[in-house]
Amino acid sequence: MPTFVLFLELAAIAIIFACLPLAYLWTRPGYSFFQKLNWVLVFMTFDLIVFGAFTRLTDSGLGCPDWPGCYGASNPFHALGEIAQAETAMPTGPVTVIKAWIEMIHRYLAMTVGALILVQVGVAFSKLKSLGKFPLFYSLGLLLLVCIQGAFGAWTVTLKLQPIIVTIHLMLALFLLACLTVYAQQTWEQSASVHTLRIRPLPAQLLLVAFVVLTIQIFLGAWVSTNYAVLACPDFPTCLGSVWPETNWGEGFTLWRQLGLNAQGEFISPTALQTIHWAHRLFALTVLIVLGALSLKALQLATPVLSGLSRYAKLLLAILLLQIITGISNVVFQWPLLAALLHTAGSAALVFCLVRMSYWSSWRQPIQKKMAKL
Repeated sequence: MPTFVLFLELAAIAIIFACLPLAYLWTRPGYSFFQKLNWVLVFMTFDLIVFGAFTRLTDSGLGCPDWPGCYGASNPFHALGEIAQAETAMPTGPVTVIKAWIEMIHRYLAMTVGALILVQVGVAFSKLKSLGKFPLFYSLGLLLLVCIQGAFGAWTVTLKLQPIIVTIHLMLALFLLACLTVYAQQTWEQSASVHTLRIRPLPAQLLLVAFVVLTIQIFLGAWVSTNYAVLACPDFPTCLGSVWPETNWGEGFTLWRQLGLNAQGEFISPTALQTIHWAHRLFALTVLIVLGALSLKALQLATPVLSGLSRYAKLLLAILLLQIITGISNVVFQWPLLAALLHTAGSAALVFCLVRMSYWSSWRQPIQKKMAKL
């Protein structure tokens, strides 16, 4: 199939997928279309992250070993012959019909998010006089970010699941979720947004530390997953029966290398995989302390007026508990799919909670004053 035709077919699929939530939003009463669209983008990006984890955990990342189509076609139906040939040549390989569909559905969802962000840009442009330039510029930034994310999605396939590329791909997806949440929680179309700051805001310094700590831990978790190091320490709380296992930090955290290989092109050692796993497990204690402290501080500041902050503080604590349970389950029960998916979803939910809690932080005041002048 010619490349131009392939892109046209994929664009048509993205438009059809995007029309479904748009039609739903158009018929729903209450709030503005723009505000509803922004929150739907948050929801769909969260779903895309979870489905991306499902794609990775089912080893479907190379279900279609080319990009953006599947063996040059817009869907696996048109590539059944090539898929069957690849499956015959390598029966235990990464290509099957089911894996091809999983990979392509993931791409369809990603294209749908991109199409909806294009709609967001169009709506922001149409409201340029009433909302000012800031929403439009922010939306254009989101469009640029999703294009960069698409490029890393392509490199994930063409570079054969290179760990650092897949890790950055996940990190960018979570960063996109955070940016979309920041965008959605702005009351662009309400002049009262300047008065939302409360008397006792959440300390911005503590929130910033929480963001930094969570970002590091998510990177470590992604590095564990993309290197398939979850079962490198198959027991808990020790690792191979040791309180402090043998480690090789240099080999484990050499970032630019092929999947399953070290920097010299040799098979990566079990010690390096233990190191990757152990680093994630140890740093989880720091995350638990910092995010737990943030939740308790938020609960102390919560008042009837700040009921939203209290809800997100309690939700943050609940998700932390879920992360502990699913993290231990991944080890004890040998990496079950459901626990692994919930662990990734929990990471995305933690990012969402921190961004929502930033609505009540002390760093919102200068932002609100700036918006009031626009």
